[in-house]
Amino acid sequence: MSYDLMVFEREKAPSKQKDFLDWYEKETEWTEDHGYNDPTVSSPALQEWYREMIQTFPNMNGPDAPTNEQLDEDEDLESHLTDYAIGRNVIYAAFSWSTTEEAYELTKRLAQKHGVGFFDVSGTDGDIFLPDGSLMK
Repeated sequence: MSYDLMVFEREKAPSKQKDFLDWYEKETEWTEDHGYNDPTVSSPALQEWYREMIQTFPNMNGPDAPTNEQLDEDEDLESHLTDYAIGRNVIYAAFSWSTTEEAYELTKRLAQKHGVGFFDVSGTDGDIFLPDGSLMK
C-alpha cells in the first residue's frame, strides 16, 4: 500500500467536488492511448511540476528512474522512489508511507507554484486544492 497524491490540470477538471470525484474515477481507469511513464504527454504545467518533483522523489519506473549505481550510492534515494502514472490531465504519485509529510508538503507547494490542482487521494478528508490554495467545494 502507498500514500497517494494527484495533481491535475485545473482547466480540464470539473469545478465541483462531486463532479471532480466522478472525473477522477474515469481518469484513473488509465485508458488513454499512450504509456504512463512519459511526462511529455502532460500539459506544460504538469511537466514542470513533475520535473521538479523527481528531484526529491525520483520516478521508480521509466526513463527518469535512477540507475542501480545511483541507488547504491545514495541510501536515502530508495526510500524516496515514487511510482508516477502520467496522463494528459493528471499525474498520480504513489509514495512510500515513510515520506508522507514530506511528499504532501512538496506536492502541495509545487502544485501552487506551477498552477495545477492537488488532490489528497489518501488523506482522510480527500481534500482537493485549487492552484490558488483554496479548497474545492
